[in-house]
Amino acid sequence: MLAARQTDDAPIHGAMYVDGAWETPANASLITVENPATEEVIGHIAEGTVEDADAAVSAAKAAFPAWAARPALQRAAYVTALADAIDVDAERLATLVTAEQGKPIDQARGEIGATSNFLRYAAEQARRIQGDIVTSDNTSEEIHIRRHPIGVVVGLTAWNYPAALATRKLGPALVAGNTFVLLGHEVTPFSGLAIAELADRIGLPKGVFNVVTGRGPVVGQRLVEHPDTGLITMTGSTRAGREICRAAADELKIVRLELGGKAPFIVMEDAEIDTAVEAAVTARYTNCGQVCTCNERMYLHDRIADEFLEKFVAKSRALSIGDPMSDVDLGPKVSGVEVTKIEEIVARGVSAGADVLLEGGALKDGAYAKGHWLAPTVMEVSDNASPLLQEEIFGPVVAAKRISGFDEAVALANDTSFGLSAYMFTQNAKRIAQTPYALKFGEIYLNRSNGEAVQGFHTGWGHSGLGGEDGQYGFDAYMKKQTTYLNWG
Repeated sequence: MLAARQTDDAPIHGAMYVDGAWETPANASLITVENPATEEVIGHIAEGTVEDADAAVSAAKAAFPAWAARPALQRAAYVTALADAIDVDAERLATLVTAEQGKPIDQARGEIGATSNFLRYAAEQARRIQGDIVTSDNTSEEIHIRRHPIGVVVGLTAWNYPAALATRKLGPALVAGNTFVLLGHEVTPFSGLAIAELADRIGLPKGVFNVVTGRGPVVGQRLVEHPDTGLITMTGSTRAGREICRAAADELKIVRLELGGKAPFIVMEDAEIDTAVEAAVTARYTNCGQVCTCNERMYLHDRIADEFLEKFVAKSRALSIGDPMSDVDLGPKVSGVEVTKIEEIVARGVSAGADVLLEGGALKDGAYAKGHWLAPTVMEVSDNASPLLQEEIFGPVVAAKRISGFDEAVALANDTSFGLSAYMFTQNAKRIAQTPYALKFGEIYLNRSNGEAVQGFHTGWGHSGLGGEDGQYGFDAYMKKQTTYLNWG
């Protein structure tokens, strides 16, 4: 049985994939992985050690020279073959995502579609790796600027999109000529292992892609600190991002971080209300609100606030919650710890004066006796200092505040340490033109819900991260530049 293949009568056994081979370290402790909808055990992974991290880095380092020497088009052919294999196996991979992460199966299918799409876009960049020839100040001389792969890239991924986040980093890293070591989150480790299984199946050279398992403070920290890793690309919490920056500081590693967000959702008096409500529902409740670009706080113009909230609450109340393998709107939260965290934020918000418009909260009885369930909660607040408007919730809870105009909305939206995404709904051409200058966020959605394009650039400002992913700018981050002064005089 290959490492990430689940059978009907046995849990998944998650071996590590290092240097083209599947191995479970002798005498390794095991981490149990549960289904968040049922709390049933779906498998185990090895609790990796520093030595496991070192072995993966050594394999990637050894594979790097030959991989980097291949023409980019050949590297892209492997990446495209991996995308093809993912498409063929899409239903199994989607089922695996739902089993370990909990998102409804239709959303999991969408994630697997994005997983292969990231790879295909990266492969398209193979013929777009460019340099420059610059005029020199000296006679008989040219200045050449070239791009080179960095070396061993470490990918650290979050639990909310365990498959898509892996290939979002893997694809451009490999096409650029790097080798790769992946550590997925221990709560959702099997999607990354399943991608490695397919990489092995298509014949990706050994050592080019390695997957280790374990916990971030042990395996992740060693990968970050290892002297032979050159770039750390991580998606996760702001807290974890700070720890990675500290761990990478001594070796001056390149660090690219996509961290938390607290996206403001602004609706002005001239907005198309029904369109804005639909977008707000999608942007808040997709993946049970476990999306870094989610609608985390709503600023509603006084003139339309009552109508908007009435419609938003009605749609929130009507959302179906249940077995994520069925046709439902919301599956479970990923863990009980996450449920408790959200309940605590809501309690503090209510204590600070929030008015509860829709009381959702934890579901624990009947069909919800097992699993980690939260129903949508909608509140209204009057103070922008409320924890509901300042702290990332990452779940099906949202608070609204009324505003009197564009300038107030912008000021309140920018009153945050985060700077990932923001939303603005208005039909006023002047406001539309002003918004990208007024809102201090790396990604802005004007009159639409969330969802990035592979050719865009997904980037956070402030405490939402460093660097970014996707598009030509994201791809370029997986290469370093070299300047040569060519003198023939």
